[in-house]
Amino acid sequence: MLNRVVLAGRLTKDPDLRYTPNGVAVANFTIAVNRPFSNNQGDRDADFINCVVWRRAAENLANFMSKGSLVGVDGRLQSRSFDNQEGKRVFVTEVVADSVQFLESKGASQGGGNRGGSGFQPNQNQQPSGNNFGSNNNNQRNDDPFADNGEPIDISDDDLPF
Repeated sequence: MLNRVVLAGRLTKDPDLRYTPNGVAVANFTIAVNRPFSNNQGDRDADFINCVVWRRAAENLANFMSKGSLVGVDGRLQSRSFDNQEGKRVFVTEVVADSVQFLESKGASQGGGNRGGSGFQPNQNQQPSGNNFGSNNNNQRNDDPFADNGEPIDISDDDLPF
């Protein structure tokens, strides 16, 4: 048997991060996925797919992605049912994500801008403080922080978003 789902789309709202009574993180989110064809009016429709992700991936999604962020989801389709507060049986079909890939940096979904101003984007005449990103002696900004160096970088697991 095969049950595999691979999607790429944008978050329709911020992920809803919760914790089970045992302390396991779970995040529910919905992504909008464009259909590969146009409708009769020439417009592209989108499907809104409910997803759920567990544990560390759920925390990372909630901490680093928000409404409008482009994400890739790899998982499986799952159906379940429950009785709601009125006693009616409710059926739910959702993608249970094995992994969620961040397909753009935080804030890039706002026209390449910087929501909240939390990132560093120096202008062309400004050097980043404390690091000149390479060994350029003529004070020009180098966009590749690993160019012309070849040495290992000092980074801890706390610095990584996964």
